[in-house]
Amino acid sequence: MNARSTFRLAAEALRFRFGTESRSATGQQRASVLVIVMVTLLFAVFALIAFMEKASVDLLVDQREALTRRLRMEAYSALEVTLAVLEEFREVGNGLHSPAEGWTNPLEFAGYTPSDGRTVEIVFEDESGKISLPRADAQVLTNLFLNWAVLKPDAEALADALLGWMKRNHVYTTGVQPTYDMSPIPFEAPGRSLKSFHELAAIEKVREMFYDDEGRPNDLWKRFADSVSLLDFPRPNINGAKPDTLAALGQFDPQQQQNLGDYFRGAGNFQNNGPGYFQSPAEAQRIAGQAGNTAGFASTISALRITLTVRDGRTEYRLSTVIAPPNGATTVQATATSTRTEVAASAAKSGTQQQQQPDATKANPRPPATPAGAQQKTGAARNLKYPFTLLEIRENDEIAPAPAAPITNH
Repeated sequence: MNARSTFRLAAEALRFRFGTESRSATGQQRASVLVIVMVTLLFAVFALIAFMEKASVDLLVDQREALTRRLRMEAYSALEVTLAVLEEFREVGNGLHSPAEGWTNPLEFAGYTPSDGRTVEIVFEDESGKISLPRADAQVLTNLFLNWAVLKPDAEALADALLGWMKRNHVYTTGVQPTYDMSPIPFEAPGRSLKSFHELAAIEKVREMFYDDEGRPNDLWKRFADSVSLLDFPRPNINGAKPDTLAALGQFDPQQQQNLGDYFRGAGNFQNNGPGYFQSPAEAQRIAGQAGNTAGFASTISALRITLTVRDGRTEYRLSTVIAPPNGATTVQATATSTRTEVAASAAKSGTQQQQQPDATKANPRPPATPAGAQQKTGAARNLKYPFTLLEIRENDEIAPAPAAPITNH
């Protein structure tokens, strides 16, 4: 082989080697670019999915809020119809006594049909069937606790502690001696009835009996909240009286309570008669027997809790309200202030009135004239006689379980 042939072979070998390395480097560059593009696309997909999920949640929230607003309108419409039916029965029967009068299903009675295939459930609870805490005395409270099998010394101490919290200038008759002023944050007993059952946690002796070691309400707390009303009304309605009310206020024994309960529900010996009610508390003696005392009861409702639940598919809206007829129950109005504060405020008010008293020698200016149209509107508003007083309204709040099976209207 000559020198020219050798040189040619060497040149071809070099060209083959460098060509292969060049193609390998180009392939690696293309693979790197492909990886970068794939990672970018992956992040873009993740971002798009996250955006779509957030947008879907936002749209779902808006949709549910719009549906809730429509269900709210349905609930208030059903409430107005219910109140109209109740007012009709109240006028005819000289007061509301019991759903056994015929207003168990007010929407059906009025021919009301929910719109768009919705359902409306209504549950009634006679709030005036409980003991009115603002009117309860030491004997009634002691009887209530004794009915729970609380020892007599503890029952009397509980009643004493409660009255000391609610009554001003209360003289304690048991060993209870509150030291509220010695607390880390000193305070005084408010001197008015409870506005919330959570106040029980601040009352000495009551806190010991009604809460567990971890500060959570126990069964006695729950039974107290179920048996006692924070509303102010003179006498409980015997037609809706709870067993604890019958025991504490009327001294009815368990057998008498059972007889009255069967009569109200139309059960037991009265199942052939259907649900009943009394026009007068004295009529209860023929069912319960001569033992017991009905003098502390009324036969009409002073406060009625109405719970409405509107459902549209799996979406629901709940409305709970407490109503009172004319001359019925009221809420606690007393302000939790000390006597010294009231005296100081009264003195300050008197001094301010003396300073602002107009000079008798100056002519009193004539008040500005009111347009006739405004007078008519004011007079119409003043003459608007709504049949019931709304004492409480709760919307989509935690509502206590219904005491009876709900009524469904389709």
